[in-house]
Amino acid sequence: MFLPFFIGFGAGQKFRLSIDRHCVDIEEGMVNNLAFGEDVQAVTEASGSRRVILIGHSMGGSVIPEAARLMPDRVVGLIGIDTLEDIEYPMTREELEKMIAPLEKDFRIGSRQFVQEMISANTDPQLREWILADMSAAPPAVALSAIAEMMSQYATGEAANIFNELRIPVVTVKGDLWLANYVKNRRDMFSFDAIVLKDADHLLMMDRPDDFNHALEKVIDTILRKLMD
Repeated sequence: MFLPFFIGFGAGQKFRLSIDRHCVDIEEGMVNNLAFGEDVQAVTEASGSRRVILIGHSMGGSVIPEAARLMPDRVVGLIGIDTLEDIEYPMTREELEKMIAPLEKDFRIGSRQFVQEMISANTDPQLREWILADMSAAPPAVALSAIAEMMSQYATGEAANIFNELRIPVVTVKGDLWLANYVKNRRDMFSFDAIVLKDADHLLMMDRPDDFNHALEKVIDTILRKLMD
Protein backbone atom coordinates (compact mmCIF):
# COMPACT_ATOMS: atom_id res chain seq x y z
CA MET A 1 0.00 0.00 0.00
CA PHE A 2 1.23 3.50 -0.88
CA LEU A 3 -0.09 6.60 0.92
CA PRO A 4 0.90 9.76 -0.99
CA PHE A 5 0.16 13.23 0.41
CA PHE A 6 -1.77 15.80 -1.55
CA ILE A 7 0.38 18.51 -3.08
CA GLY A 8 0.80 21.22 -0.45
CA PHE A 9 -0.56 19.16 2.44
CA GLY A 10 1.21 17.21 5.20
CA ALA A 11 4.69 16.13 4.15
CA GLY A 12 3.93 17.48 0.69
CA GLN A 13 3.62 21.11 1.76
CA LYS A 14 6.73 22.29 -0.08
CA PHE A 15 7.24 19.95 -3.00
CA ARG A 16 5.31 17.85 -5.45
CA LEU A 17 6.45 14.79 -7.36
CA SER A 18 6.06 15.67 -11.00
CA ILE A 19 5.28 13.12 -13.68
CA ASP A 20 8.94 12.95 -14.73
CA ARG A 21 9.88 11.96 -11.14
CA HIS A 22 11.49 15.29 -10.18
CA CYS A 23 10.48 17.24 -7.07
CA VAL A 24 9.49 20.78 -7.97
CA ASP A 25 8.44 23.75 -5.86
CA ILE A 26 4.72 24.37 -5.60
CA GLU A 27 3.57 27.68 -7.03
CA GLU A 28 1.31 29.14 -4.39
CA GLY A 29 -2.31 28.34 -5.11
CA MET A 30 -1.50 26.48 -8.35
CA VAL A 31 -3.05 23.11 -7.50
CA ASN A 32 -5.88 21.23 -9.15
CA ASN A 33 -7.22 17.71 -9.56
CA LEU A 34 -5.15 17.07 -12.67
CA ALA A 35 -1.96 17.87 -10.74
CA PHE A 36 -3.10 15.64 -7.88
CA GLY A 37 -3.95 12.89 -10.36
CA GLU A 38 -0.58 13.16 -12.07
CA ASP A 39 1.16 12.70 -8.74
CA VAL A 40 -0.86 9.56 -8.03
CA GLN A 41 0.12 8.35 -11.50
CA ALA A 42 3.78 9.09 -10.82
CA VAL A 43 3.76 7.17 -7.53
CA THR A 44 1.90 4.24 -9.11
CA GLU A 45 4.28 3.97 -12.04
CA ALA A 46 7.35 4.40 -9.82
CA SER A 47 6.08 1.54 -7.64
CA GLY A 48 5.94 -0.80 -10.62
CA SER A 49 2.36 -1.79 -9.75
CA ARG A 50 0.50 -3.19 -12.74
CA ARG A 51 -2.96 -3.43 -11.17
CA VAL A 52 -4.12 -0.99 -8.49
CA ILE A 53 -7.18 0.01 -6.51
CA LEU A 54 -7.21 3.72 -5.73
CA ILE A 55 -8.64 4.89 -2.40
CA GLY A 56 -9.49 8.53 -1.72
CA HIS A 57 -10.91 10.20 1.39
CA SER A 58 -12.96 13.42 1.19
CA MET A 59 -11.40 15.58 -1.55
CA GLY A 60 -9.44 12.51 -2.58
CA GLY A 61 -12.69 11.22 -4.03
CA SER A 62 -12.33 13.77 -6.82
CA VAL A 63 -8.68 12.88 -7.36
CA ILE A 64 -8.94 9.12 -7.82
CA PRO A 65 -11.13 9.21 -10.96
CA GLU A 66 -8.73 11.78 -12.42
CA ALA A 67 -5.82 9.44 -11.74
CA ALA A 68 -7.80 6.48 -13.10
CA ARG A 69 -8.42 8.36 -16.33
CA LEU A 70 -4.65 8.76 -16.69
CA MET A 71 -4.02 5.06 -16.06
CA PRO A 72 -6.86 3.11 -17.70
CA ASP A 73 -4.76 -0.07 -18.00
CA ARG A 74 -3.68 -0.11 -14.34
CA VAL A 75 -6.65 0.97 -12.21
CA VAL A 76 -9.15 -1.83 -11.53
CA GLY A 77 -11.36 -0.12 -8.96
CA LEU A 78 -12.03 3.04 -6.95
CA ILE A 79 -12.90 3.27 -3.28
CA GLY A 80 -14.17 6.54 -1.83
CA ILE A 81 -13.98 7.18 1.91
CA ASP A 82 -16.93 9.36 2.94
CA THR A 83 -17.02 10.88 -0.51
CA LEU A 84 -18.66 10.36 -3.91
CA GLU A 85 -22.11 10.16 -2.30
CA ASP A 86 -23.83 12.19 -5.00
CA ILE A 87 -21.69 13.06 -8.02
CA GLU A 88 -24.59 14.89 -9.69
CA TYR A 89 -25.18 17.21 -6.73
CA PRO A 90 -26.39 20.48 -8.32
CA MET A 91 -23.91 22.88 -6.72
CA THR A 92 -24.51 26.50 -7.70
CA ARG A 93 -21.90 29.24 -7.95
CA GLU A 94 -23.73 31.03 -5.13
CA GLU A 95 -23.42 28.00 -2.87
CA LEU A 96 -19.75 27.66 -3.72
CA GLU A 97 -19.03 31.32 -2.96
CA LYS A 98 -20.93 31.09 0.34
CA MET A 99 -18.91 28.03 1.31
CA ILE A 100 -15.55 29.58 0.44
CA ALA A 101 -16.16 33.05 1.92
CA PRO A 102 -15.44 32.20 5.62
CA LEU A 103 -12.26 30.37 4.57
CA GLU A 104 -11.05 33.35 2.57
CA LYS A 105 -11.78 35.73 5.44
CA ASP A 106 -9.82 33.77 8.06
CA PHE A 107 -8.73 30.31 6.97
CA ARG A 108 -7.80 28.99 10.42
CA ILE A 109 -11.08 29.98 12.06
CA GLY A 110 -13.19 29.24 8.98
CA SER A 111 -11.71 25.79 8.42
CA ARG A 112 -12.21 24.80 12.06
CA GLN A 113 -15.88 25.78 11.80
CA PHE A 114 -16.19 23.95 8.48
CA VAL A 115 -14.63 20.72 9.74
CA GLN A 116 -16.39 20.85 13.12
CA GLU A 117 -19.69 20.04 11.40
CA MET A 118 -18.20 16.82 9.98
CA ILE A 119 -17.12 15.40 13.36
CA SER A 120 -19.45 13.41 15.58
CA ALA A 121 -20.35 14.81 18.99
CA ASN A 122 -19.24 11.44 20.39
CA THR A 123 -15.68 11.74 19.09
CA ASP A 124 -12.96 11.75 21.73
CA PRO A 125 -12.20 15.41 22.60
CA GLN A 126 -8.44 14.99 22.16
CA LEU A 127 -8.90 13.39 18.74
CA ARG A 128 -11.38 16.12 17.78
CA GLU A 129 -8.90 18.87 18.66
CA TRP A 130 -6.06 17.12 16.84
CA ILE A 131 -8.17 16.87 13.68
CA LEU A 132 -9.26 20.51 13.85
CA ALA A 133 -5.73 21.77 14.52
CA ASP A 134 -4.23 19.64 11.76
CA MET A 135 -6.73 20.58 9.07
CA SER A 136 -6.73 24.29 9.93
CA ALA A 137 -2.91 24.31 9.67
CA ALA A 138 -2.95 23.67 5.91
CA PRO A 139 -1.45 26.45 3.73
CA PRO A 140 -4.50 28.67 3.02
CA ALA A 141 -3.72 29.38 -0.65
CA VAL A 142 -3.20 25.71 -1.46
CA ALA A 143 -6.22 24.52 0.52
CA LEU A 144 -8.53 27.16 -0.96
CA SER A 145 -7.37 26.35 -4.47
CA ALA A 146 -7.99 22.64 -3.93
CA ILE A 147 -11.43 23.14 -2.36
CA ALA A 148 -12.55 25.57 -5.05
CA GLU A 149 -11.34 23.19 -7.78
CA MET A 150 -13.18 20.22 -6.31
CA MET A 151 -16.47 21.96 -5.61
CA SER A 152 -16.52 23.81 -8.94
CA GLN A 153 -16.66 20.41 -10.65
CA TYR A 154 -20.10 19.94 -9.14
CA ALA A 155 -21.17 23.29 -10.55
CA THR A 156 -19.93 22.41 -14.05
CA GLY A 157 -21.02 18.76 -14.04
CA GLU A 158 -17.46 17.47 -14.43
CA ALA A 159 -17.73 15.59 -11.12
CA ALA A 160 -20.16 13.22 -12.85
CA ASN A 161 -18.90 13.45 -16.42
CA ILE A 162 -15.44 12.09 -15.61
CA PHE A 163 -16.98 8.73 -14.68
CA ASN A 164 -18.40 8.32 -18.16
CA GLU A 165 -14.85 7.52 -19.29
CA LEU A 166 -14.23 4.85 -16.64
CA ARG A 167 -15.32 1.21 -16.83
CA ILE A 168 -14.40 0.14 -13.32
CA PRO A 169 -16.38 -0.46 -10.10
CA VAL A 170 -16.76 2.33 -7.55
CA VAL A 171 -17.57 1.72 -3.89
CA THR A 172 -17.69 4.16 -1.02
CA VAL A 173 -17.21 3.39 2.68
CA LYS A 174 -18.94 6.19 4.54
CA GLY A 175 -20.53 7.51 7.66
CA ASP A 176 -24.20 8.43 7.76
CA LEU A 177 -23.94 12.22 7.85
CA TRP A 178 -24.96 12.40 4.18
CA LEU A 179 -27.12 10.08 2.09
CA ALA A 180 -25.70 8.25 -0.91
CA ASN A 181 -27.61 8.84 -4.15
CA TYR A 182 -27.48 5.36 -5.68
CA VAL A 183 -29.74 6.19 -8.62
CA LYS A 184 -27.76 9.20 -9.86
CA ASN A 185 -24.37 7.62 -9.22
CA ARG A 186 -25.28 4.45 -11.09
CA ARG A 187 -26.43 6.58 -14.01
CA ASP A 188 -22.86 7.84 -14.52
CA MET A 189 -20.66 5.12 -13.02
CA PHE A 190 -19.95 1.66 -14.44
CA SER A 191 -21.15 0.34 -11.07
CA PHE A 192 -21.64 1.90 -7.64
CA ASP A 193 -22.24 0.59 -4.15
CA ALA A 194 -21.75 1.82 -0.60
CA ILE A 195 -21.08 0.48 2.86
CA VAL A 196 -22.54 2.85 5.46
CA LEU A 197 -21.32 2.78 9.05
CA LYS A 198 -24.12 3.85 11.36
CA ASP A 199 -23.31 6.84 13.60
CA ALA A 200 -19.92 7.31 11.91
CA ASP A 201 -18.72 10.72 10.77
CA HIS A 202 -16.44 12.12 8.06
CA LEU A 203 -13.27 10.95 9.85
CA LEU A 204 -14.55 7.40 10.36
CA MET A 205 -11.14 5.83 9.74
CA MET A 206 -9.87 7.64 12.85
CA ASP A 207 -12.94 7.59 15.07
CA ARG A 208 -14.06 4.03 14.18
CA PRO A 209 -10.85 2.33 12.99
CA ASP A 210 -11.87 -1.29 13.62
CA ASP A 211 -15.25 -0.98 11.89
CA PHE A 212 -13.67 1.02 9.10
CA ASN A 213 -10.85 -1.46 8.48
CA HIS A 214 -13.30 -4.35 8.37
CA ALA A 215 -15.48 -2.54 5.82
CA LEU A 216 -12.49 -1.50 3.70
CA GLU A 217 -11.11 -5.05 3.64
CA LYS A 218 -14.53 -6.31 2.55
CA VAL A 219 -14.68 -3.82 -0.33
CA ILE A 220 -11.15 -4.59 -1.52
CA ASP A 221 -11.89 -8.32 -1.44
CA THR A 222 -15.11 -7.79 -3.43
CA ILE A 223 -13.33 -5.79 -6.15
CA LEU A 224 -10.53 -8.35 -6.41
CA ARG A 225 -12.97 -11.26 -6.67
CA LYS A 226 -14.85 -9.46 -9.48
CA LEU A 227 -11.53 -8.96 -11.25
CA MET A 228 -10.88 -12.71 -11.18
CA ASP A 229 -14.38 -13.66 -12.43
